[in-house]
Amino acid sequence: MINKRLLIKNLLAHNDENSFYDKKRRLNLDTKEGKAKFLKHVCALSNSNPQNNSYIVIGVEDEDNSITGVDFFDDSKIQNLINAYLTNPPLVGYENIPFPHLPDELVVGLVTIRPNNGKICSLRKNIWKYYGGAVFFREGSISMPKVFDIEVKDTNSAIVEAIERHSHNNIELTLDGVFDFMKKRKDFNPAYRVFKEYFVVCWAGKIKKTNGEVYYSRVDIELINEQVKLFYSDLDEVSIKVDEDHFKIVEYVNLGLQNKFQYYPLEEVTIRFTENAGYDINTRLLFEPPQFDKKILYHIYNSNNALLAKLKNGKALNKNEEKDLLNLPATYLICYLNNFEKAIEKLENARELLRSHNKVAYQLYKESMRILRKVKYS
Repeated sequence: MINKRLLIKNLLAHNDENSFYDKKRRLNLDTKEGKAKFLKHVCALSNSNPQNNSYIVIGVEDEDNSITGVDFFDDSKIQNLINAYLTNPPLVGYENIPFPHLPDELVVGLVTIRPNNGKICSLRKNIWKYYGGAVFFREGSISMPKVFDIEVKDTNSAIVEAIERHSHNNIELTLDGVFDFMKKRKDFNPAYRVFKEYFVVCWAGKIKKTNGEVYYSRVDIELINEQVKLFYSDLDEVSIKVDEDHFKIVEYVNLGLQNKFQYYPLEEVTIRFTENAGYDINTRLLFEPPQFDKKILYHIYNSNNALLAKLKNGKALNKNEEKDLLNLPATYLICYLNNFEKAIEKLENARELLRSHNKVAYQLYKESMRILRKVKYS
């Protein structure tokens, strides 16, 4: 089993970006430009590596390889985006890898790309400035469009195999991972469970008991063997169920209007551990968008638009408007889920205004966009 933290270190230590791995400071899948650039790199890496895995490491400075981290990204439906835009799509996974020197909320993103039996991958349809039918390959560290007329040579299999072989986990790394987690999260009721005498899952969170049920907030869950952070949230609540073979997480989101909020189940994630030292992860969207009175929503939608116009024009907000600004991302999301089609466009355009004006509002923006991604890609 590969220790993903060690794999990232070995990729970064090997040499600069090349035809089997890329590195990025950040990834933005909330815009067409961001999606298009990501799809281009996935396509190019898949085509340039027909016999081996290729990788994108996210949260690393390009100049000196320093690990700065990115926000936890739990979009389990990223394969749906790949399938929608690429022909002969590779199998793509995104994992969040914690590093000891990073704050709890930051990780390094690891994208693993497994080619589709050597079949040439291309864009299925237009996106941003790239045309449907385009084929991309890696030229050193650059993803370039090319006319495909030759057989791709296998030049990276031996190198990638050696890097992966030197990234295998061992009992020392596993034990260190458990001890580090229990120490770091000692104020949040840390616990661990061993599955099939092989896998170790650690989790922690603030415990809340309601009607005999146990819920957790500020939740952190890690699969220690692979050094993968499975879940992290400062905002939402989750329930956790454990049996001999399964670790199940149900995530809830708190949505509402006019100070009347309710928890709605968002997604269920089940990890099933098998006897052959393997596991699989299944996700199921549970979310049923709450429906509200259209007259109230029109009022809130127009109020949000007025707030953003005020910010854009550099005008100061009063105390009530600052409070409304914190609700703006969630209420725009609710408007969109109630068929206000332009509400998400308004919210996307507000990104930089929220980032520069109020850090809490910007964090809530990212949370609303995360919920939207799950709903759309499902």
